[in-house]
Amino acid sequence: MKKSQGKVYSLLPIINELGQLPGLNLQDLTLFFILMLIASLRVGAFLIAAPFFGSRMVPLQIRIVFSFCLGFWILDVASFPDRSVLMSAKLIPIVFQEIIIGVSAGMVVTIAFASVSLAGEKIAATSGLAFASQVDPVGGGQSPVISSILTLFMIVIFFSINGHLVAFGLLYDSFDIIPIGQFAEYSRLPKMGLASAELMLKTSAMLMLPIVSIMLLINVSVGFITKSAPQLNLFSFGFPMTILGAIFILYFSVDALAFGFQDLAKAVLRLLGNLLMGETDGG
Repeated sequence: MKKSQGKVYSLLPIINELGQLPGLNLQDLTLFFILMLIASLRVGAFLIAAPFFGSRMVPLQIRIVFSFCLGFWILDVASFPDRSVLMSAKLIPIVFQEIIIGVSAGMVVTIAFASVSLAGEKIAATSGLAFASQVDPVGGGQSPVISSILTLFMIVIFFSINGHLVAFGLLYDSFDIIPIGQFAEYSRLPKMGLASAELMLKTSAMLMLPIVSIMLLINVSVGFITKSAPQLNLFSFGFPMTILGAIFILYFSVDALAFGFQDLAKAVLRLLGNLLMGETDGG
């Protein structure tokens, strides 16, 4: 057999060149993921605690991806601690603080939004629709149909006035007021919690009192009619009258409820700005 004629190439120089190719530094890659996680914690905690975003209608995977997308956007503007802090146990209190800020902001909005659900429950109890309950798509529990409708109506109003964009803008600006790694002032948390609870009770009373008052007059009228005509059955005459009255009242109150929900959304955003930015209530 004849040996093949030709040059013999050595692979050793090629292997040496491959070893000198530029690659990823694992320390820098780890640092990037840590920065990405820290930048996403405040926004992610807000998305979990806030209404609609934290409901079962939005899957957990979407919330995680959305929070990381917003965190990637925050990477360019937020200031981070030194590498020595990020790579040590000092990172643990920073992580807890970011979660506390995000959850507190989301809970302020959730408590204020609960006024709509509370008003719907009282309206349903007065009109005889308390038994007509279904699974609330926002909270996940059982709630009257009127309460679910009013809650969804409130969410639509909040999105229609770009309240979600204002809320994300406040979170975005909060990184300048409360930088990552700088301990925040927690004295405003109890005050904001009480203010949101006060707003919830006040708004729910303002929303339900006109409708409940009219329903009370309808129930009193039905009582006088059944007293004067005992042959009329309360279950066959009184309940349909109260249910029809509630439906007509809610139908003619849509415009008033829309303006009331708009004022509630603005008040919620003022509370959120007071919590994150340290602003005063300026109307």
